[in-house]
Amino acid sequence: MIIVTTEFVPNKEIKELKGFVRGSTVQSKHIGRDIMASFKTIVGGEIKEYTEMMEEARKQAIGRMVDDAKAKGANAVICMRLETSSVMTNASEIIAYGTAVIVE
Repeated sequence: MIIVTTEFVPNKEIKELKGFVRGSTVQSKHIGRDIMASFKTIVGGEIKEYTEMMEEARKQAIGRMVDDAKAKGANAVICMRLETSSVMTNASEIIAYGTAVIVE
């Protein structure tokens, strides 16, 4: 599956538009990660536990978007975007979305 953030795929021609596709996941905070994060806020630096959690969430959301595109018969997703939002106090949604197309 080709995934690009642009409106076209270089050196390819869009033959058919399959439509909007998306994938999402909701991640909640973990007490163990919160304890480690609280120590990091004292000394500063990257909070690797959250970085890893968000990386996994992005992979899940993109994977689900790709599954949606494949189900529509697409071989590429153009204009792909990632967004996050808070859905409740300790949980965030990651959504990947774009336009499914067939390119040749």
